[in-house]
Parts: sequence; C-alpha cells; structure tokens
Amino acid sequence: MHTIQRENPRVGRLAADIRRWGQELGFQQVGFTDIDLTEAESRLFTWLGLQRHGEMSYMEKHGTRRSRPDELVPGTRSVISARMDYLPPYAADSQDVLNDPALGFVARYALGRDYHKVFRQRLQRLANRIQTATNGCRTRVFCDSAPVLEKPLAERAGLGWVGKHTNLLNRTAGSWFFLGEIYTDLCLPCDTPATNHCGSCQACIDICPTRAIVAPYELDSRRCIAYLTIELKGSIPLALRPLIGNRIFGCDDCQLVCPWNRFARATRENDFAPRHRLDAQTLTTLFRWTEDEFLRNTEGSAIRRLGHERWLRNIAVALGNTGGADAVITALKQRAHDPSPLVREHVHWALARHSRDTEPLA
Repeated sequence: MHTIQRENPRVGRLAADIRRWGQELGFQQVGFTDIDLTEAESRLFTWLGLQRHGEMSYMEKHGTRRSRPDELVPGTRSVISARMDYLPPYAADSQDVLNDPALGFVARYALGRDYHKVFRQRLQRLANRIQTATNGCRTRVFCDSAPVLEKPLAERAGLGWVGKHTNLLNRTAGSWFFLGEIYTDLCLPCDTPATNHCGSCQACIDICPTRAIVAPYELDSRRCIAYLTIELKGSIPLALRPLIGNRIFGCDDCQLVCPWNRFARATRENDFAPRHRLDAQTLTTLFRWTEDEFLRNTEGSAIRRLGHERWLRNIAVALGNTGGADAVITALKQRAHDPSPLVREHVHWALARHSRDTEPLA
C-alpha cells in the first residue's frame, strides 16, 4: 500500500516541475512512488530460492538492500522512476533478421550506444536540477547499475505493469523502453500504480524459443536466451543451443509478439541508432572480427561487456544453426583451433551439426 500523504501545494508544484524537466531531458514519462516493495521482495526471494537467477550471484548477494531502498541509500523516502524509448526507427526489421539464418540477431536495445551512459547522464542532470530547486535535497541516480528493483518501482510509479514475460508494459508505449531511478529524501506525491492489462493473452509464453517463461510472470533465467548469450560465462547447455537460432546477443521474441507493442514509438535519440550494421550483419562477417576489431566496433556499446571470447562462442552456436554453406564451414574451420577452449568447444559443436565426419573435440 502507498503511504497516505497530505496534499502539499509546494510539493505538487515540484512534482509537476520534475515531470516537465524530465520531458525536456528526453524522458517519455516520469513517475513517483514510495519505498514499500513488500510484495516484490517476497517474489524476489521465491525466485532466488528456486535458483532461477542461475549464475547471476549479484542478484542475491545484496540481501534486502535490493528490495528496501532505504537500506541501499539511507534516508530515501521517495523514488523517481523514468522511462526512455529506445526502438531505433531505421533498423532492419527484427523478424526479417530472425528469418534469415545467415544474419546475426542483436537485441534492439544494444544496437547503438550503451544506454547506461546515455540514461544515467540524463538522470543526473535531472537530479542536479531537483537539488538546485530544493536547496540541496539528497539524490542518488541509478540505471541498471546497483541492486534496484526497477520494474516493481516503475509499476508502483504508474509507468506500466509487469507483464507475463516479466518486462514492463505500458498501454500507450508497449515495452521498448529503458528504466532508471532517482532515490531521494524528498517526500513526493505517489502516483497511482499501473494496473495489469495482459488479460488471457499468453503470446509471449508461446513464442519463447527456450520456454524460459515457465508460467505467467515467472521467468527461469537459466533458459532465457538473453541470459545464455550475455550473462552466462561458460558453455551454453547442449540442449538449448539449437533453440537459440541466430540470436547472438539477447532476444526480443517476447516483445516482438506482444500486442501492446503496436503502440510502441521509435526513439528520437540518435545515440540508439544502429552502429556497424549490427542490425542486420552476416554471421560470417562478425565471426571474422579479431579482438581488436571487436573492441573497436563495440566501443561505447553494451555489447563490449560480453568480451571477444563469448562473442565468438555465441556466433559459433548461431553458425551451427544455419545452413552448411561453404562460407559457414570455412569460417568455422578457421577457428577450429582457437586459443580459447570455450570457443573451440562451440566451434566443434557447430561443425558437427553440419557434418558427421567432423573430427571430435581435442
């Protein structure tokens, strides 16, 4: 339950100013909530107890600081939640890329500049303006950079509801947006929490290639392609490799099929425009990148955190799932003796998919 607050004209004006300043800075929506995340905390610990976070140990190591904002930042009384659209208007059609096994699919959020940098800088500018207007209130800015339950906070702040795929959905904007927060010691008026509008639809559950959405509103990260291609450090489980298709960094299937995304709007941020043709680049081209080329071509991108080794691992799996064209076999054989055991393992698996006569893994 939201805390009951008396109407304060000065606070109301400040809240209206914050929304206006947020829009001026490029946010599509700004909302306010208190710090009561009791229900979300219960769901979080149930999820952790089922080990559905896989190797993401950071999800549990902070204990209740993730679900209790005033433990993470003492003195926090309100959270300002903001969202920013990221769907690039001129990127190749996602479904066309997914339907062409010769191409590598990169989640649309990662095609341009690292959103952490763009979003955090804007949030900090908003926080600075709030501090100036209030003669020095305390603020701390987050954008997927600390133990914060951003989706439950955004839901309580009226920005949308957590859908069956566990992403945040908005009735007029779909789900193609980033979230960020400002923790503050101000006591701001709470917005009305968003209500759920998923209804009986389960398109996201049905489309998931690896069946990672094990039940409505329940995601097993260990089966999620985003986790497998980004978070997982070691070998991708054998049974899941064929299901990954040509997805080499993340997966957008549950968003692509969601009916609410017919209302999604393209971003106005040039920083989120595709770089180096990553919206529709061939797998063989990407597989030829040296480590220097990888670092150069992913400078300022969220993809860089993956590292060259796991980049090659992911592409090797995708090449194993495409047709056995000469160019594909040649590309794989050129890395059959890669210095990395992780890369070699996935390359040999891919070659074995194309020929029963491939030499076994050394």
